[in-house]
Amino acid sequence: MSQQGLDEVLIEGLEIDATIGVYDWEQDIQQKLVIDLVLAWDCQRAGESDNIDDALDYAAVSQAVEKWVKAQPRALIETAAEGIAELLFKDFGVTEAQVKVSKPGAVPNAANVAVKIRRTRVDGPFG
Repeated sequence: MSQQGLDEVLIEGLEIDATIGVYDWEQDIQQKLVIDLVLAWDCQRAGESDNIDDALDYAAVSQAVEKWVKAQPRALIETAAEGIAELLFKDFGVTEAQVKVSKPGAVPNAANVAVKIRRTRVDGPFG
């Protein structure tokens, strides 16, 4: 993913119940989103020091993403994906992120629908 380095931190299958959807009835219920993240991060320093202060704290990332997603209702999973990417840049210093937001069950005959975006820090207003 990253052209600057080969290291990535992955968070896969993060399930979050959220208020999301374009229909009025969707704004009155919680629906499951599944978030997958691929984050460019230099892991060498943490690997050598064995110190969490040198690593990307994936527990803190997961908690922040969950808090952001649950903070307010949204209509589109595209909005969720963009907002998560910006959060990662602003709060965690990630320089590149791939964000996949899945909404299982959104289409009756499909196992899943999702959007997947890849952004670099320079793509957004914080670049």
